[in-house]
Amino acid sequence: MSRVPKLATALATGLAVGALALTAPPSNAAEPAQPTGEPDLAAAFTTASAKYDVPREVLVGVGFAETHLDGHNGTPSQANGYGVMHLASNNVNKTMTEASKLTGLPVAKLSKDDTSNILGAAAVLDAYADQAGLTNRSDVGKWYGVIAKYSHSADAPTARLYTDEVYRVIARGVQTAGVSTAPKRVTPDRGAYAKAAPLGTAAVDYPGAIWNPASTSNYRVGRTAAITTIVIHVTQGSYAGTISWFKNPSAQVSAHYVVRSSDGEVTQMVAEKDTAWHVRTENPYTIGIEHEGFVDQPSWFTDAMYRSSAALTRNIADRRGIPKDRAHIKGHSEMPNNDHTDPGPNWNWDYYMQLVNGGDPNPPEYNFTTWGSGVNVRSAPKLSASVVTTLPGPTRVFVECQVQGDTVTAGGYTNNWWAKLRDQHGYMTNIYIDDPNQKLPGVPDC
Repeated sequence: MSRVPKLATALATGLAVGALALTAPPSNAAEPAQPTGEPDLAAAFTTASAKYDVPREVLVGVGFAETHLDGHNGTPSQANGYGVMHLASNNVNKTMTEASKLTGLPVAKLSKDDTSNILGAAAVLDAYADQAGLTNRSDVGKWYGVIAKYSHSADAPTARLYTDEVYRVIARGVQTAGVSTAPKRVTPDRGAYAKAAPLGTAAVDYPGAIWNPASTSNYRVGRTAAITTIVIHVTQGSYAGTISWFKNPSAQVSAHYVVRSSDGEVTQMVAEKDTAWHVRTENPYTIGIEHEGFVDQPSWFTDAMYRSSAALTRNIADRRGIPKDRAHIKGHSEMPNNDHTDPGPNWNWDYYMQLVNGGDPNPPEYNFTTWGSGVNVRSAPKLSASVVTTLPGPTRVFVECQVQGDTVTAGGYTNNWWAKLRDQHGYMTNIYIDDPNQKLPGVPDC
């Protein structure tokens, strides 16, 4: 469902609202879609925060970093974590059991009910804060060590990787699944993690990647066949969580590379000369690339991830003489003797393969059409920012990213999300993007 706008004449005065000139609302335009159940999820965070004295920004930040606030109907992650807050049950992370003991709620409910899952995570974080002697609960920066413990990462550098991402989420703010937090600049108190060795060692095969080796229990040294195929995976979990899982000796799984959603950062965990365990019987002749996210959630598949991964795949293929086609670059689901579904229907193979082969196409999910006439594009997402250009009528635009700015009311709609337009070199309110969502789906935050 999308707006079907009428062209309208821009206000002739200099009082046009912010990014646009006011137009009459379209007679048959749909209101921005609000997914079912969103208010309950927002209320769940508020209730859990108040009950366990955990800052709401911390709860939402952890949940967004783990799952983008999607419980996936109780389906477990690769590390056997459940729900919006990724309450886990494995040999090193027992947050699910802890949550059940602290709240009295059964595991079945904590796994599948979002409200209970959030409440359980808040209880665990509260307990960890008590153990750490955290007295100033309102100071979000002081929660660093507590969040790091919640991750149950394999080592201190990986815990820092996890926790830094949570604080980046807090700094950006969240507006998804009906849950909102305002951007909040916080100076994290890293404490003991300030001395955690940064993950910066050069990878053994791919320049620019970070070398962070998997446990030797999770792969086989050497190869029994020539490398002919590159396999695309989706982690079913977070970037830091996947790295930690591959470092867990009990995991019995690994991949050669892991790619982060937000910026395309690449970590190499198994040398290409060695056999990672990622596609069962097909391991000997394949190289595996894991991508942060979940198969049913396209918001993880950012342009930064696509481009970074495609550059990695192209590099591997060129070095090893592997044809850059779909016969030799396959999804996990396409491999023999495997039952996984990744990368799933939301992975854009056409776009990815164009990138692998050196093309520079526009991401299809970032192309939109505007509506209305006389729509102003401004130098910043503010009503007071200077006008850099005006769109005379419906225009096809490429949205680089989106950001929260001044609240704008126009055409019967109110929104504080603004689109950064690549070709117009400025910002316009999302109100005049022909999409029913206030925040454009699949487009990353600036």
